[in-house]
Amino acid sequence: MAIPDLPVAPVRAFSIDDATTTEIDDAFSVRALPNGNLEIGIHIAAPALAIPRGSRLDAIARARLSTVYMPGRKITMLPEPVITRFTLAAGSEPASLSLYVETAPDGTPVRHHTRVERVPVAVNLRLDAISDDFASDASTREPEWTGELRALWRLAQKLETVRGKADIARLDYSFRIDWNAAPEGRVSIVPRPRGSPLDRLVAELMIHVNSTWGKRLADERAPGLYRTQQAGKVKMSTKPESHQGLGVAQYLWASSPLRRYSDLVNQRQLLAVLDAKPAPYAEGDVELFSIMADFEATYSQYAEFQSRMEQYWCLRWLLQENRTEAEASIVRDNLVRFDALPLYVRVPDLPALGPGARIRVGVGRIDLFSATVETRFIGTASP
Repeated sequence: MAIPDLPVAPVRAFSIDDATTTEIDDAFSVRALPNGNLEIGIHIAAPALAIPRGSRLDAIARARLSTVYMPGRKITMLPEPVITRFTLAAGSEPASLSLYVETAPDGTPVRHHTRVERVPVAVNLRLDAISDDFASDASTREPEWTGELRALWRLAQKLETVRGKADIARLDYSFRIDWNAAPEGRVSIVPRPRGSPLDRLVAELMIHVNSTWGKRLADERAPGLYRTQQAGKVKMSTKPESHQGLGVAQYLWASSPLRRYSDLVNQRQLLAVLDAKPAPYAEGDVELFSIMADFEATYSQYAEFQSRMEQYWCLRWLLQENRTEAEASIVRDNLVRFDALPLYVRVPDLPALGPGARIRVGVGRIDLFSATVETRFIGTASP
């Protein structure tokens, strides 16, 4: 995996990820400029530098198309040695595609540029170790990296205002399987609120880098793999079209090249454009359309597989904890969602209470093979 000689960026980058993440695609940096502004770096791992179209590694990634996640396990898109070479791990200087955004002191973006370089990564910050206090200027806590996080937060707020879109607060869940606790594994399901300042910070910067690089490809008339949404319909396209749900003129999948083949393909296009060379995939390239169709179908199948695995482990948790009753909220008709789990089930004898009503559900026989559970309505629950 030969990588061209690249300059080393004069920054100390840091990533923000879950404690179990090994494919670290993105990191950030903050540097003061002589004019009083800040230069914020959004650094994306650059495996495309060593994985050209048609290579052996490309064939492996093309066959898998995406990393597949399941509770406690994952199947990576790229072989482990490749991930180790390109992941943005602390103490390394991995090759990166970097978007630099100059901002005024209040976070307003002024200008931007893109560079291919090596980025010194100082630390891998973990989500569960970062307090949301960084978002408050009134906070008296000043742990290391708080100043950098606040600079990113100010930029994220400005970007969110321009988009006019705010993420809806909701709960996500982390599944952790301890295979040493029992032969069949012991499952922990930990809720994590979405929509926190840290979540919004990372989401906004990823939307910005994908939108900005999407425009760069469009300006150079190089095709790419875009995610679009119009009139509520989400699809992929090789041409830039608006993503109304995100509030951007175009949205290129480019921020996860270690985990998604679409992003790896788009990174090849970007690297060629930045080097003033012909793009590996030209307008009308049949292979690009084939990749798009295969990726969209496979990504949907992976999402369904992940959902079914989460269903299985939720049922395993109910058995493990000997739960015979749970509280839930009505989604529609007789479909309900458990309050403490990302588990949707139907309650056959549910009375007409309406969406949003909270109820108590009896948990009956669980069939792990078919991933189903028998339920019954017990009564209403406190709001």
